[in-house]
Amino acid sequence: MKAHVDKDTCIGCGLCPSICEAVFVLEDDGKAAAYVDEVPSEVEDEAKEAESSCPVNAITVE
Repeated sequence: MKAHVDKDTCIGCGLCPSICEAVFVLEDDGKAAAYVDEVPSEVEDEAKEAESSCPVNAITVE
């Protein structure tokens, strides 16, 4: 399973790293990013929660 953040859509609200800090981080540009190549199996549910919680639908986890 991989996670991706669309930087053009992201508003930098910080919700995704607060839900799943094992996958998402806010970078220096103020936008979120997925910083792992593969979502660890033990945090897949949290990554999917971050995807569904994103207010601008900038996250894809599949």
